Amino acid sequence: MWLPALLSLVVLQQQIAKVEVQPSGAEVPVGGKLQFTARALDAAGQPVPSAQIGWYDSAMQGQMDSTGVFTAGYQGYSRVTAVAYVPGVQGTQVFGTALVHVLPEPPSHIALDPRPARLVAGSRLTLSATPFSRHGDRRSDPVTFASSNPRVATVTNDGRLRAVAAGRATITATAGPATETLTLQVLPNNIVRVAIEPGTSTVRTGDVVKFTATARTAAGRSIGDVAIDWAVSAGSGVSEIDPSGTFVAELAGDYTVTASIGGKEADVVVHVAPREVGRGIEVRGRVPITMSAAEVWVHPSGTCAYLSTIADRVYAIDITDVTHPKIVDSMMTNARIVNDVMTTEDGKYGVFSREGASDRKNGIVVFDASNPCHPKPVSAYTETVSGGVHSSYVYKGHAYITDDATGSMRVIDIQDPQHPKEVARWQTEQTEAGRYLHDIMVVDGLAYLAYWNDGLVILDVGNGMKGGSPTNPQFVSQYKYDLTATYARVWQLFGQGFVRGTHTAWRQGRYVFVGDEVYAAHPYKGLQDGNNLTFGRLHVIDVSDITKPREVAWYEPTDGGVHNVWVMGDTLYLGNYQGGARAVDISGELKGDLLREGREMSWILTVDSLGHRRAPFAWGAVVRDGNIFVADINTGLWILRLEPKQQAVP
Repeated sequence: MWLPALLSLVVLQQQIAKVEVQPSGAEVPVGGKLQFTARALDAAGQPVPSAQIGWYDSAMQGQMDSTGVFTAGYQGYSRVTAVAYVPGVQGTQVFGTALVHVLPEPPSHIALDPRPARLVAGSRLTLSATPFSRHGDRRSDPVTFASSNPRVATVTNDGRLRAVAAGRATITATAGPATETLTLQVLPNNIVRVAIEPGTSTVRTGDVVKFTATARTAAGRSIGDVAIDWAVSAGSGVSEIDPSGTFVAELAGDYTVTASIGGKEADVVVHVAPREVGRGIEVRGRVPITMSAAEVWVHPSGTCAYLSTIADRVYAIDITDVTHPKIVDSMMTNARIVNDVMTTEDGKYGVFSREGASDRKNGIVVFDASNPCHPKPVSAYTETVSGGVHSSYVYKGHAYITDDATGSMRVIDIQDPQHPKEVARWQTEQTEAGRYLHDIMVVDGLAYLAYWNDGLVILDVGNGMKGGSPTNPQFVSQYKYDLTATYARVWQLFGQGFVRGTHTAWRQGRYVFVGDEVYAAHPYKGLQDGNNLTFGRLHVIDVSDITKPREVAWYEPTDGGVHNVWVMGDTLYLGNYQGGARAVDISGELKGDLLREGREMSWILTVDSLGHRRAPFAWGAVVRDGNIFVADINTGLWILRLEPKQQAVP
């Protein structure tokens, strides 16, 4: 009788009830290190002597080693996770977490906006000053201002600038060790009137109006280019006008725009009507599958589509009749995730990515797509990317792929599809800890990299502007933004330490549409076979000057996130995860909050009785011949079409 009792006691002593992780709430600067410790405790609060501890950083902003040392990579709040387990005993894994605040590097420069060169005596402006670290992390340090000549121009500590009298002055902004100067010329005030162009405007919500103002003397002569203080007011509307005089409204109404120069003012009225771009959406065809779907790609011939899976295969789907699509073949592979699939421009060959292979040889597979509905793998490349490839992009005989293990971009020459070979590697250099490259798009010889904590990175890989080529990628520019501040709503609801990063990038015209992927810090407790919420904003980055990208607009659905996007003409299509599929009007110039401006055209919850789970989780969209191919993780492939625009009722 003693043996079963002894075994029960041994098992009880190996049961882990909780894991304590210390320190909690610590701070560490970018590049710094911090030692964490963990204790596995039983239900009585006593240590479990046979427990072992594994470590990882669940927020992907740093790096944990096997001894519990955390290396801080990127600013923000990271959630250090310890997993305790008893070797050889199944079901003993228990997790414990601790929050660590990674502090940005000190300020190295300050961005000022606006940057006027000439003002008229009597003019007033407000200067906005934002400090940044040497790696482009936004900081919240207080900024102080000073004027070298207060008799010419004064400035308050909150940036309110006043031109007092004719002369010259230098305004200096200071934040910690960083300074920025602005040299001003103040002109005598001989203005008698100010005129604004255009004199009046009738537009829709979301339409951008560019106003100019001219100050003239008694002789009718223009005083030239001088700083203007713009303002807008409305009874019940929502609008904005920036220091350049660029106006946009979110709500219909009448708005008064005022320009002030040297104490003289002029104003005009803008009449804003509703945008009214809403359209219905039609389901034309469906291909449900019994496992989780991922990416969809349409072969250039238009006869077949490829559907990758969060599993071990890529399906070939005959779409010659989009109302009756059918699976006709598949490519099997050793993987747990086949994320991306894409063909060459001529459709002869294709590439799909692999993660989670049982033999730890991941990388990419090259396949023959000359018979579109019956593709055949012909080779694989794993040598330098065995740790996994999350995304790939095929462009002019090369596959631009992400390397999960190092966070670098690898360029693979597939011009000889039977013998792919690596020809280049490129990576950001802020730090290896937390470096992660998520997605790539190549257009006109420029690669647009969605670089998670590093934001948007643009490389010359054949365009020539920086002497780059596929074998010699060259840096062009970077746009980095404060992810923690952007998603204040997420951490206020679910806590800090959430997963967030720059996820996708799409170049179209003067803009790059950059989407984020955001997950709450912890899953819902007690949720059974459902989706944890995701979030995400689509940033609209103006690259008219590609060396100086700047954000001008954004789209952020309130019921989901932005996953993968596709732009065709004046419409952007996207997978909204639990919010289904969306279509957004991006016609004309873009500025401000596209959702509040009424630019959302159509949406559909991609869920029905055919899916293997009864919840939508739309991955992304591909558009071909007016048909929208949407892959949903839970419900398979959808083929949609926007209905004609509804006619206004007289």
